Amino acid sequence: MGTVGTGVAKLLLDHGDRTARHAGRTLWLKKAVVRDLSKPRDVELPDDVVTDSIDDVINDPEITVVAQLIGGLEPARSIMLQLMEAGKDIVTANKALLAQHGAELFTRARELGRTIAFEASVAGGIPIITNISQCLSANQIQSLEGILNGTSNFIVSQMDEKGASYEDVVREAQRLGYAEADPAMDVDGTDAAQKLAILAHLAFGASVDWSDIPCDGIDGLDPADLIYASKLGYRIKLLAVATLAEDGLELSVGPTLVKIGTPLAEVRDAYNAIRVIGDAVGPVFYHGLGAGQMPTASAVTADIIDTAVGRTRLTFETLEYFCVDQPPRVKLRDADTLIGRYYFRLPVSNHPGTLAAITGAFAEDGISIASVIQHESGDDSPSDQPVQLVVMTHEATEGAARSATTKIEKLASVTGPVVRFRVKG
Repeated sequence: MGTVGTGVAKLLLDHGDRTARHAGRTLWLKKAVVRDLSKPRDVELPDDVVTDSIDDVINDPEITVVAQLIGGLEPARSIMLQLMEAGKDIVTANKALLAQHGAELFTRARELGRTIAFEASVAGGIPIITNISQCLSANQIQSLEGILNGTSNFIVSQMDEKGASYEDVVREAQRLGYAEADPAMDVDGTDAAQKLAILAHLAFGASVDWSDIPCDGIDGLDPADLIYASKLGYRIKLLAVATLAEDGLELSVGPTLVKIGTPLAEVRDAYNAIRVIGDAVGPVFYHGLGAGQMPTASAVTADIIDTAVGRTRLTFETLEYFCVDQPPRVKLRDADTLIGRYYFRLPVSNHPGTLAAITGAFAEDGISIASVIQHESGDDSPSDQPVQLVVMTHEATEGAARSATTKIEKLASVTGPVVRFRVKG
């Protein structure tokens, strides 16, 4: 009965006619398990619905579907196993749990003849799980590119539009309820990586630990990079990418320059978006609120309805959902072999030979430069004051870009850490 659970209760109680019409029967809210019975609720519940004992659900044979809307790994994992062993089908929004223990939980569900529905675990109100696993099932998915974390997108959008500092925007996101008191998993890329791992399972049959996905967040994003990106015709987005190639699957999460005017570049505030390319359907674009009470509650309630009418069972039994004994259909590509264009920003000393040394370091790793920006220093600027050098490259491997970064940072003319982002479109 947190934020999302309250939204689900509102939909079930206030719109029972709507859910009954789609489910073909009335869905009764029998129990809501909470930690604190005395806590005020933002929904009026019937008598005897609220309880602080999970046993009231486990031991009630009339309860057949449970929306498990608690976060974290434990006790969420143990509770889900208990519920399934008691004969309950599960609906969950817990992407961290599925990313970490999905194989175990889905295998146990099959053994027990139970199902797990999880549309709300990725992209909130956007029905991306259903679209990949059902609507696009005639396709070989070729790529996924997505903004999967609304908190990060809100922060970057506000920094870009208002020129505000990262710290100020994080505080505003917390005030508005977009960010938790500790926003680390949102801003360091963890949340997006966990969601990408789930999508990679569904779209490609990949067996991947989310922590193995190359991942960078926006927690170190400097407003200067947003300004330079704009001058170059790009916006910076925290992008999750999965691309299928002949030699395997590319997975990555990180701040990325996206061309202004393309759909992903125009996604603002707390919205999510995902661009999917299938070999038959071509490119498809999904856009909507990726978090919040009612968008997420919408996805949870749809899963409850699908479970009640049997649609979840049909897909759960036929698709490759996190099988322990199912060999992966694709292998992950070596991150160093991934090819792309790069944005570099370097604080450098304003001395003769600086640019030559930097271009030489790029050349050693076979990286060709597409463009360079360096603003003139003012006449009254100290000669030893660093200036910012922005370099856009042609295509290069991730390994070459990383190697060049290390070499450049060791140059005497480079006065601080190098900023490096990938470029899309």
